[in-house]
Amino acid sequence: MMGKCLRLVTCLTGFFLAVFSPPAFSAEPFENKTLSPYFFIDNGDPGIDQFPLKDTHVEVTISGVIAEVTVKQTYTNEGSRPINANYVFPASTRAAVHGMTMIIGELVIKAEIRERAQARREFEKAKQAGQSASLLEQQRPNVFSMHVANVMPGDRIRVELRYTELLVPTEGTYEFVYPTVVGPRYSSQPEATAPQTDMWVKSPYLKKGESPRYAFTIHGTLSTGIPLKELACPSHEIQANWENESRLKFSLAESVDGAGNRDFILKYRLAGDQIESGLLLQRGSVENFFLLMVQPPRSITPKIIPLREYVFVVDVSGSMNGFPLNTAKELLRDLIDHLNPRDMFNVVLFAGGSHILSPRSLPATSGNISSAIDFINRQRGGGGTELQSALRRAMALPHEEGLSRNFVVVTDGYINAEKKVFQYIQAHLGEANVFAFGIGSSVNRFLIEGVAKAGMGEPFVVTTPVEAPEAASRFRQYIQSPVLTDIKVQYDKFKVFDVEPVSVPDVLAQRPIIIHGKWAGKSEGTIIVSGVSGSGHYTRSFDVSRTAPSESNRAIRYLWARTRIAKLSDFSRGAETEDEKAEITSLGLTYNLLTKYTSFVAVCEVVRNGNTPAKNVKQPLPLPRGVGNLAVGQPVTSGPEPELALLLVLCALLLAAAWLARTRRTSNSRRA
Repeated sequence: MMGKCLRLVTCLTGFFLAVFSPPAFSAEPFENKTLSPYFFIDNGDPGIDQFPLKDTHVEVTISGVIAEVTVKQTYTNEGSRPINANYVFPASTRAAVHGMTMIIGELVIKAEIRERAQARREFEKAKQAGQSASLLEQQRPNVFSMHVANVMPGDRIRVELRYTELLVPTEGTYEFVYPTVVGPRYSSQPEATAPQTDMWVKSPYLKKGESPRYAFTIHGTLSTGIPLKELACPSHEIQANWENESRLKFSLAESVDGAGNRDFILKYRLAGDQIESGLLLQRGSVENFFLLMVQPPRSITPKIIPLREYVFVVDVSGSMNGFPLNTAKELLRDLIDHLNPRDMFNVVLFAGGSHILSPRSLPATSGNISSAIDFINRQRGGGGTELQSALRRAMALPHEEGLSRNFVVVTDGYINAEKKVFQYIQAHLGEANVFAFGIGSSVNRFLIEGVAKAGMGEPFVVTTPVEAPEAASRFRQYIQSPVLTDIKVQYDKFKVFDVEPVSVPDVLAQRPIIIHGKWAGKSEGTIIVSGVSGSGHYTRSFDVSRTAPSESNRAIRYLWARTRIAKLSDFSRGAETEDEKAEITSLGLTYNLLTKYTSFVAVCEVVRNGNTPAKNVKQPLPLPRGVGNLAVGQPVTSGPEPELALLLVLCALLLAAAWLARTRRTSNSRRA
């Protein structure tokens, strides 16, 4: 009898495992396998250098409000076979990449800007011919990929790229951010049908705690022209050497280890909390450009603050497990705990699915706040990141009449389908606003900024729990008292065209209004900016004739073109039209800029690899600091998770016990 029972348990367990366990992933691709990152596994071949990127060195020059950045990536092949290296890396969402150079020994090769498909063809042709070559492509506005072909044994190849960006202060604080690592992206699209532009998502990652296998260093010069009041680097330990009160040099402290697993953030303020505002002019041989920065008036909190409804949409996926989710909880406790008792609120938690606090928003009473905080505190983080589904559920909630509605998205942004989220928000926003909080040491700023832009709100990035209360305080200030509304810009006798933006949105944060454009004729006339502030009508005038065009302002042509491209592509509603694609391509080729349709390619004319096949190597990325292994979904290789397996075995045991008891009762009945 006992032998029969054991055989029954074995059969039942096998049945449950076969029926209810998730399908095992094989080494062979199949149509349902989703595009996803994976953990790096060394193949153990001593002839292949699995880590060809040896160091990334960044040089920064900040002059006024413009940062010029040079990134130097050095690739070295320490193996015995030629390799083709592929490396995915991040960039600022505002970066205007305008140059690239490849250096092999004493040979310096300037990269050419090409239409994307053409650049790829030139690179592949050179690779097949045995020539060393490099290809820089944009995968997202903040994600690039570098391909280097035919790195020969003993080679040392350096690829340098140059970009410029505008530094726009918020609440008097300037911030320069250099992202160092691309966080793993969640994607639900099948790998077999994924477009080539999304294949970068399938990138190898080191496990939590493993330091980057390449060195990261950064140094730079900060020159403001106005005495500096404060300087801080919350992300890294730095050394600052002051030359005078408005100029200094900075670099990473020698003791910094594993510096390449989180964003480098440099913050500074000017004496008297001044903001550099005014007009910059550049006269070129073909075109002239201008950049206007207008500091709006101080916001005034109204005496009567309208009641509001807040819907908090919170990411509890695997990549948020641990430090990011703990920081998010701290932020949400602060946000919810400070609501007006007559405000209404709700909470939607999401990962692969979503859970909601209440079918309707609740009054912000102490009891409801306690329930919400307990609801959030129970989360541990796990699963995928289906943000769009969560937004759909949040925006479908019944709207409380008479209340100003606000959605607050809290996430690290590690998803692949950013534009689908932007489009959904734009199409379903109604009269609401969307604010986005990025949580983590290296968040997807493209998603965070895009969500806020699509939702006519503000983006916030919180890198440590210490920053959460201050971020929550700024959020409350912005949502209660817009700085400037109904903004209009007029040009009197100053001939302008191709101005971006065409219309200026309301200003919520204490941040300058930025206007880019081209001008013709003489530098004369007046620019008038007007709007409505908390204290009444606001007007600011700028006499163009008092500003002399300067060749030192040549970077503003790149900034104008990058702003125009962002409008057409980054945050556009839906896919670009053929005319928009053509315009983006033309802007890239005309202004020598990296875009989604233009790439940089550099080819060495000398054939360096005769006939030895080169091995393709993907440089593994470190997980961002604070992000755990749950961010990288591992394929199932041998049945279900341990917890599920244990549950199935217990079910089998219970069924076997029931069968055994029934058999004994039947046997006893027959004896009687």
